[in-house]
Amino acid sequence: MRISVILPVFISFGVSAVLGPVAIPYLRKLKVGQTIRDDGPSSHISKNGTPTMGGIIFLAGVLAASIPFLKEYPKMIPVLFLTLGYGLIGFLDDYIKVVKRRSEGLTVLQKLFCQILVTGAFAWYLLQYHVAELTMKIPFMPGKLLDLGAFTLPALFFIVIGTANGTNFTDGLDGLAGSVTVLTAVFLSVVSIGTNGGITPVTCAVAGGLLGFLLFNVYPARVFMGDTGSLALGGFVAGCTYILQLPLFVPIIGFVYMIEVLSVILQVVYYKCSGGKRLFKMAPLHHHFELCGWSETRIVAVFSIVTALLCLAAMAGL
Repeated sequence: MRISVILPVFISFGVSAVLGPVAIPYLRKLKVGQTIRDDGPSSHISKNGTPTMGGIIFLAGVLAASIPFLKEYPKMIPVLFLTLGYGLIGFLDDYIKVVKRRSEGLTVLQKLFCQILVTGAFAWYLLQYHVAELTMKIPFMPGKLLDLGAFTLPALFFIVIGTANGTNFTDGLDGLAGSVTVLTAVFLSVVSIGTNGGITPVTCAVAGGLLGFLLFNVYPARVFMGDTGSLALGGFVAGCTYILQLPLFVPIIGFVYMIEVLSVILQVVYYKCSGGKRLFKMAPLHHHFELCGWSETRIVAVFSIVTALLCLAAMAGL
């Protein structure tokens, strides 16, 4: 057990830390630079051209640290599939942004179609190989499980796709998505260890890989993870919660993801219903705080603290 906890962390961290200085100049040489949204905060203009698609750095670490444990921990297979599947969608999105030199990437419908395909394959694997029960542990009600019956699969698609896109929206400031998700990965690691959940190496690998990646991604970032990284992390979180029967804990441990995507939805709805007025100064929510005068580092710190406290609350609710 100690090997499956400690070794993945150090392998993944080491690969990310070593690969970063190699990959960043290479991405810059390929001119894989981020195109900043025209309607984004003016303070972000200076970031234009910063290498993106850096998610490949920590994903390489996660793979290197997880593959040696696959035979002993087969439950990691669907988690890795969902992580890499969503990472591939993000890679395609980033590639289009870079080649076409536009910030939109894949269209909403194209991205949603790909996400439904990957999520469907994940659901099929769970049902076909009985890797995990699709009943859900209820927060703060130990021993109680929720069975949604006929709504189980629709709920799975909603939770997985919602979590992935919430994580994607969170990736808008230097180090934000990585800092929040490394705390979530630590929580998932503790739960997997404590319940013998069977996915400990991959949860620890993600924690280690993100720590290595944050060496280059904290403010001022030398590289962005891009959709390659943020969608992969969303897939990781969603996959782990299903293997551990914790989907109902996502609003707690993934509270930041949830409010980020909700802020976008509320902004759009309010804008249309009010005839052009805005509920927030800018969405996602982290941009609202930026325009309120908060620094990037302060926002990242506050969102990370909130996530840490909520992960402790979720631990109490198991």
